[in-house]
Amino acid sequence: MAEAVRSLERAFELLEHLADAGGELALSELTEVSGLPMPTIYRLMRTLVNQGYVRQEPSKRYALGPRLIRLGEGASRLLGSWARPALAELVDEVGETANMAVLEGDAAVYVAQVPSRHSMRMFTEVGRRVQPHCTGVGKALLAQLPERRVREIVARTGMPAHTPHTFTDPDALVAELARVRERGYALDDEEQEIGVRCVAVPLPGAPAPAALSVSGPSVRMTREAVAGVVPVMREVAGRFAAQLDPAAGRE
Repeated sequence: MAEAVRSLERAFELLEHLADAGGELALSELTEVSGLPMPTIYRLMRTLVNQGYVRQEPSKRYALGPRLIRLGEGASRLLGSWARPALAELVDEVGETANMAVLEGDAAVYVAQVPSRHSMRMFTEVGRRVQPHCTGVGKALLAQLPERRVREIVARTGMPAHTPHTFTDPDALVAELARVRERGYALDDEEQEIGVRCVAVPLPGAPAPAALSVSGPSVRMTREAVAGVVPVMREVAGRFAAQLDPAAGRE
């Protein structure tokens, strides 16, 4: 029984390594990143392939399989429900609309929202997909990825200008993401919509890139206001992350 449990743990670890690498790795690369013997990895990957959780490409590289899509969609819906109390706390603390988004493919997808009580407030539909280069939450998500993946994403999506402030150059965006990682938050300074400012923080330790954001009219969400909002957002994000993965806090 203990060996069966250990095999299950290793199988999940291999799936996570595939996800961390962008969804695809060769057997030799899996051996390198996991530290497991190649015969063990081969046996586990064959089982995952047979179950549809992994597929093997004609190149013999292993990739995340289609059966994971249903699991991911269900988990995303639940994640949005779990996030609502944390978002409501943010609204109570800062007074502006709070959102949660995850990275799905090349898009930032909003999975939860709690609106501000102000009559003039920001609103976006849950389930809406946006390009990540022009939003605070999108940049908070991209900042969690290796530079190579960021460049691959923006090469596929393009970087159209929504306002005169939108980042449209990949090199400038990569430099901005370095600043995001350094200061711990991302800012949409009227880059998607004139008159709207948004601040976002990553969800630490999440199993996939996720972020919380607060957005509002720039007349209320001034740069001075952002400085006061960020510590509150970090605290709420940290507590919510601990609720999602209690084991992480015990490591």
